[in-house]
Amino acid sequence: MKKSVFSLVLAVVVGATAFATTPIKVEKKEVKTSESTVTWKGYKVTGSHYGTINLKEGALMFDGDKLTGGEFVVDMTSLISTDLEGESKGKLEGHLKSDDFFGTSNNPTSKLVFTTVKASGKNSYQVTGDLTIKGKTNSIMFDVSVYGNKATATMKVDRSKYDVKYGSGSFFDNLGDKTIYDEFDLVVDLAF
Repeated sequence: MKKSVFSLVLAVVVGATAFATTPIKVEKKEVKTSESTVTWKGYKVTGSHYGTINLKEGALMFDGDKLTGGEFVVDMTSLISTDLEGESKGKLEGHLKSDDFFGTSNNPTSKLVFTTVKASGKNSYQVTGDLTIKGKTNSIMFDVSVYGNKATATMKVDRSKYDVKYGSGSFFDNLGDKTIYDEFDLVVDLAF
Protein backbone atom coordinates (compact mmCIF):
# COMPACT_ATOMS: atom_id res chain seq x y z
CA MET A 1 0.00 0.00 0.00
CA LYS A 2 2.79 2.44 0.96
CA LYS A 3 4.59 1.59 -2.26
CA SER A 4 1.55 2.42 -4.47
CA VAL A 5 0.91 5.73 -2.61
CA PHE A 6 4.61 6.61 -3.07
CA SER A 7 4.41 5.69 -6.77
CA LEU A 8 1.28 7.86 -7.21
CA VAL A 9 2.91 10.85 -5.48
CA LEU A 10 6.06 10.41 -7.58
CA ALA A 11 3.99 10.28 -10.79
CA VAL A 12 2.15 13.51 -9.86
CA VAL A 13 5.41 15.32 -9.00
CA VAL A 14 7.13 14.18 -12.21
CA GLY A 15 4.04 15.09 -14.27
CA ALA A 16 3.80 18.54 -12.66
CA THR A 17 7.50 19.12 -13.27
CA ALA A 18 7.12 18.18 -16.93
CA PHE A 19 4.33 20.76 -17.35
CA ALA A 20 6.30 23.40 -15.46
CA THR A 21 9.35 22.99 -17.69
CA THR A 22 7.38 23.27 -20.95
CA PRO A 23 6.27 26.91 -20.98
CA ILE A 24 4.23 28.25 -23.87
CA LYS A 25 6.47 30.42 -26.00
CA VAL A 26 4.47 33.52 -26.85
CA GLU A 27 5.91 35.81 -29.48
CA LYS A 28 4.65 39.39 -29.59
CA LYS A 29 4.56 40.80 -33.13
CA GLU A 30 4.22 44.58 -33.32
CA VAL A 31 1.84 45.88 -35.94
CA LYS A 32 3.29 48.19 -38.59
CA THR A 33 0.82 51.04 -38.14
CA SER A 34 1.86 52.87 -41.31
CA GLU A 35 1.10 49.76 -43.41
CA SER A 36 -2.13 48.82 -41.61
CA THR A 37 -5.61 50.22 -42.25
CA VAL A 38 -8.87 50.50 -40.36
CA THR A 39 -11.88 51.37 -42.53
CA TRP A 40 -15.25 52.30 -41.03
CA LYS A 41 -18.72 52.46 -42.54
CA GLY A 42 -21.80 53.89 -40.83
CA TYR A 43 -25.37 53.55 -42.05
CA LYS A 44 -28.42 55.79 -41.97
CA VAL A 45 -31.90 55.48 -43.43
CA THR A 46 -30.92 57.59 -46.45
CA GLY A 47 -27.54 55.97 -47.18
CA SER A 48 -24.12 55.56 -45.60
CA HIS A 49 -20.76 57.23 -44.99
CA TYR A 50 -17.33 55.65 -44.81
CA GLY A 51 -13.75 56.55 -44.08
CA THR A 52 -10.63 55.56 -42.20
CA ILE A 53 -9.10 55.80 -38.76
CA ASN A 54 -5.47 55.20 -37.79
CA LEU A 55 -3.99 52.64 -35.47
CA LYS A 56 -1.76 54.29 -32.87
CA GLU A 57 -0.15 51.02 -31.81
CA GLY A 58 -0.87 47.33 -31.70
CA ALA A 59 0.48 43.82 -31.45
CA LEU A 60 -0.59 40.26 -32.10
CA MET A 61 0.59 37.37 -29.92
CA PHE A 62 1.50 33.99 -31.39
CA ASP A 63 2.51 30.57 -30.12
CA GLY A 64 4.46 29.38 -33.16
CA ASP A 65 2.14 30.21 -36.05
CA LYS A 66 -1.02 30.06 -33.89
CA LEU A 67 -2.70 33.35 -32.93
CA THR A 68 -3.14 33.58 -29.15
CA GLY A 69 -3.86 37.26 -28.40
CA GLY A 70 -3.79 40.86 -29.46
CA GLU A 71 -4.04 44.43 -28.21
CA PHE A 72 -4.63 47.62 -30.17
CA VAL A 73 -4.98 51.35 -29.59
CA VAL A 74 -6.82 53.46 -32.18
CA ASP A 75 -6.21 57.21 -32.62
CA MET A 76 -9.79 58.53 -32.59
CA THR A 77 -8.61 62.03 -33.56
CA SER A 78 -7.49 60.63 -36.95
CA LEU A 79 -11.06 59.71 -37.97
CA ILE A 80 -11.81 60.95 -41.49
CA SER A 81 -14.50 60.55 -44.11
CA THR A 82 -13.36 59.38 -47.53
CA ASP A 83 -16.75 59.49 -49.26
CA LEU A 84 -17.22 63.27 -49.08
CA GLU A 85 -15.25 66.35 -50.13
CA GLY A 86 -15.10 70.01 -49.21
CA GLU A 87 -17.46 71.55 -46.66
CA SER A 88 -19.60 68.39 -46.28
CA LYS A 89 -16.49 66.36 -45.43
CA GLY A 90 -15.38 68.86 -42.80
CA LYS A 91 -18.86 69.03 -41.23
CA LEU A 92 -19.20 65.24 -40.99
CA GLU A 93 -15.71 64.78 -39.54
CA GLY A 94 -16.27 67.57 -37.01
CA HIS A 95 -19.61 66.09 -35.98
CA LEU A 96 -18.19 62.56 -35.61
CA LYS A 97 -15.38 63.93 -33.40
CA SER A 98 -17.85 65.99 -31.29
CA ASP A 99 -19.50 64.81 -28.08
CA ASP A 100 -22.60 63.85 -30.13
CA PHE A 101 -20.55 60.89 -31.36
CA PHE A 102 -17.02 59.95 -30.23
CA GLY A 103 -15.97 63.01 -28.17
CA THR A 104 -12.36 62.79 -29.33
CA SER A 105 -11.17 65.81 -27.33
CA ASN A 106 -11.90 63.90 -24.09
CA ASN A 107 -11.48 60.41 -25.55
CA PRO A 108 -8.58 60.59 -28.02
CA THR A 109 -8.07 56.82 -28.16
CA SER A 110 -10.08 53.60 -28.18
CA LYS A 111 -8.70 50.20 -27.25
CA LEU A 112 -9.28 46.55 -28.16
CA VAL A 113 -7.84 43.70 -26.08
CA PHE A 114 -8.35 40.07 -27.14
CA THR A 115 -9.69 37.99 -24.23
CA THR A 116 -10.12 34.61 -25.98
CA VAL A 117 -8.89 33.26 -29.31
CA LYS A 118 -10.22 29.99 -30.73
CA ALA A 119 -9.08 28.40 -33.98
CA SER A 120 -12.04 28.04 -36.34
CA GLY A 121 -10.22 26.70 -39.40
CA LYS A 122 -6.90 26.90 -41.18
CA ASN A 123 -5.57 30.44 -40.55
CA SER A 124 -8.97 31.47 -39.12
CA TYR A 125 -9.87 32.40 -35.55
CA GLN A 126 -12.95 33.39 -33.61
CA VAL A 127 -11.95 36.16 -31.23
CA THR A 128 -13.69 37.68 -28.24
CA GLY A 129 -12.29 40.96 -27.02
CA ASP A 130 -12.92 43.93 -24.78
CA LEU A 131 -13.54 47.05 -26.86
CA THR A 132 -13.31 50.42 -25.09
CA ILE A 133 -14.83 53.51 -26.71
CA LYS A 134 -15.54 56.76 -24.81
CA GLY A 135 -14.39 55.10 -21.59
CA LYS A 136 -17.00 52.31 -21.85
CA THR A 137 -15.86 48.70 -22.28
CA ASN A 138 -17.99 45.95 -23.81
CA SER A 139 -17.30 42.47 -25.11
CA ILE A 140 -17.26 41.99 -28.88
CA MET A 141 -16.89 38.89 -31.08
CA PHE A 142 -15.34 38.81 -34.55
CA ASP A 143 -13.34 36.64 -36.93
CA VAL A 144 -9.65 37.09 -37.74
CA SER A 145 -7.75 35.53 -40.65
CA VAL A 146 -3.94 35.36 -40.59
CA TYR A 147 -1.76 34.77 -43.67
CA GLY A 148 2.00 35.15 -43.28
CA ASN A 149 2.65 38.62 -41.88
CA LYS A 150 -0.86 39.91 -42.63
CA ALA A 151 -4.13 39.66 -40.72
CA THR A 152 -7.67 40.80 -41.51
CA ALA A 153 -10.75 41.22 -39.34
CA THR A 154 -14.27 42.46 -39.92
CA MET A 155 -16.50 43.47 -37.06
CA LYS A 156 -19.84 45.09 -36.35
CA VAL A 157 -19.86 47.56 -33.46
CA ASP A 158 -23.06 48.65 -31.71
CA ARG A 159 -22.39 52.32 -30.92
CA SER A 160 -25.31 52.52 -28.47
CA LYS A 161 -23.30 50.37 -26.02
CA TYR A 162 -20.64 53.11 -25.90
CA ASP A 163 -22.92 56.08 -25.15
CA VAL A 164 -22.92 57.22 -28.80
CA LYS A 165 -26.63 58.07 -29.00
CA TYR A 166 -26.97 60.83 -31.61
CA GLY A 167 -29.67 60.01 -34.17
CA SER A 168 -30.20 56.53 -32.72
CA GLY A 169 -33.66 55.03 -33.02
CA SER A 170 -32.83 53.07 -29.84
CA PHE A 171 -32.91 56.29 -27.81
CA PHE A 172 -35.07 58.75 -29.79
CA ASP A 173 -38.53 58.39 -31.33
CA ASN A 174 -39.84 59.87 -34.59
CA LEU A 175 -36.45 60.46 -36.22
CA GLY A 176 -37.78 59.32 -39.59
CA ASP A 177 -35.16 59.65 -42.34
CA LYS A 178 -32.74 61.26 -39.84
CA THR A 179 -32.23 57.89 -38.13
CA ILE A 180 -28.64 56.66 -37.98
CA TYR A 181 -28.34 52.92 -37.38
CA ASP A 182 -26.61 51.76 -34.21
CA GLU A 183 -24.27 49.27 -35.87
CA PHE A 184 -21.28 50.37 -37.89
CA ASP A 185 -18.70 48.20 -39.64
CA LEU A 186 -14.93 48.09 -39.16
CA VAL A 187 -12.63 46.33 -41.63
CA VAL A 188 -9.10 45.95 -40.30
CA ASP A 189 -6.08 45.01 -42.44
CA LEU A 190 -2.92 44.51 -40.41
CA ALA A 191 0.74 44.17 -41.41
CA PHE A 192 3.23 42.94 -38.80
